[in-house]
Amino acid sequence: MHAILCAVPQELEALRQQFHVEDQPRRHGAAQVWVGVHDGRPIALALAGIGKVNAAAGAAVLLDRYEAKALIFSGVAGGLNPAFGVGSVLLGERLAIHDFGLVAEGAFIPTASGEIPIGAPRLQAAELVSEEVRAVLAQLRDAVAPRLDASVALGSLITADYFLNCAVTRDGLHATLGADAIDMESGAVAQVAKAWGAPLYVIRTLSDQAGDDSHLSFTQMAAMAARNSAVCVAALLEILA
Repeated sequence: MHAILCAVPQELEALRQQFHVEDQPRRHGAAQVWVGVHDGRPIALALAGIGKVNAAAGAAVLLDRYEAKALIFSGVAGGLNPAFGVGSVLLGERLAIHDFGLVAEGAFIPTASGEIPIGAPRLQAAELVSEEVRAVLAQLRDAVAPRLDASVALGSLITADYFLNCAVTRDGLHATLGADAIDMESGAVAQVAKAWGAPLYVIRTLSDQAGDDSHLSFTQMAAMAARNSAVCVAALLEILA
């Protein structure tokens, strides 16, 4: 079974328009899971909720209770790289949590998540996904680019438990980590998927530019961005089949 996660209702609605799933969800704590069939194969669609804790818990439910063999995260993100505008689709070839680390002498030092931060090197860039996952994402990029009126690219996505509404922070994250976008879930799901040995495919469409007016852009553009990601999920399932 392939399992698809999302965080917010706009993302869920876009995905439900792509797939035939049960009318009522099965509840597992904060996570809601709809089971269905796509092209003759079982799928599970989960609304995990916002943030790293909800995302990690939802991923664990799908891997354990539903025995998912692969995870897909579909949703929106805030842009960090000025080369990508609102509506652009980023396929996660690099993933990391960037608000995990060490505070010393009044400064925060990000380190790789899931490891003791004392003595750990500073996080310099998000971690590359496996070559197998990257190859599938490259195939997905080539398949969906002609279908969308938006750019589609492999990119670096970082995760934190905050909504970024600050141009200064945005520019700093792009400069120091080389990241293209920020979200609130992908890095946590990547950590869970890695522990289970399951591939993870992250698809994020930019709903805002993570600057001082990003809260306005998100409200206006989230549904559009979620639709772009959902179209990519359907194409990805064709490839994985």
